Amino acid sequence: MKLPTLLALPITFTLSACEEAPLQAVGQLESDRVEVIAESAEPIISISVLEGDELNQGAVILRQDTTRLDIRINEAQANVDRIQAVLDEQINGPRPETIDATRASLDEAIIERDFRGRELARLSGLRERNLTSIESVDNAEKLVLLAGARIEFVAAQLAELEAGTRVEQIDQTRALLAQASAQFNSLNFDRQRLFVVAPVDAIVDSLPFEVGERPRSGDIVALLLTGSQPYARVYVPEPVRVGISIGTQLKVHVDGLEQPLNGIVRRIASEPNFTPYFALTERDRSRLSYMAEITLPDRRSRLPEGIPVQVYFE
Repeated sequence: MKLPTLLALPITFTLSACEEAPLQAVGQLESDRVEVIAESAEPIISISVLEGDELNQGAVILRQDTTRLDIRINEAQANVDRIQAVLDEQINGPRPETIDATRASLDEAIIERDFRGRELARLSGLRERNLTSIESVDNAEKLVLLAGARIEFVAAQLAELEAGTRVEQIDQTRALLAQASAQFNSLNFDRQRLFVVAPVDAIVDSLPFEVGERPRSGDIVALLLTGSQPYARVYVPEPVRVGISIGTQLKVHVDGLEQPLNGIVRRIASEPNFTPYFALTERDRSRLSYMAEITLPDRRSRLPEGIPVQVYFE
């Protein structure tokens, strides 16, 4: 009569051994990263933070040398000032002193022409008596022509000064001033970019360069971690994928914490992949999974990255 009892024990054991553990998504804690790049190939002259520092948006991380850019900015400022002075004179009209000086130049040109005319007449008379060369007469004629041309030029200047600057000239100068101002502003913007700042609230993860080194334009000069807490990156088994979507609440077990954390799925892949090697269990080696990211609640202290996590599915 005891035989059935003896037989029941291995049967019960066999059934327990055949029961599979619940499916689980395994992964680790990760953080969103922001790569801060150098936008200029200037030497680093100071670094204001240390790895692990918490930064507010806009905090200066490091500063690059501004010497060469400062020289270009000063030149651009001088160009703006010069064009502005020209524009002011065009709008306000020439000063009386300028007009008087131009009238004096015209009088001098007229005196010069009259003198050259008399000299030509004298040489022409000498030539008729064969007392001078043809070349001397020709040179005198050229000087008379040059004196006449100078009178026309100075007279045109005086007329322009007395009439005032044309609207077209003022518009052209305004356009030149706008172009020079744009260049000045662009150089100042480039100077601001030599002060590398945190684009968001973040924690400094790494600083690849040291003071004195010259990063190339586009090099990463700081790697930042964002968010008050890391998120859980797990690999959801294919059999439970249909029940998981953005916004799904899951219990996330973090190694080292006694109680699971309430997480919310923020992203889940639409295409499956083979489960990564570090997230494999013995029975998951050939199973497809879907990568998911789970937002975790805020805590007093930030959880470290790389800690293993598990999500169990009943």
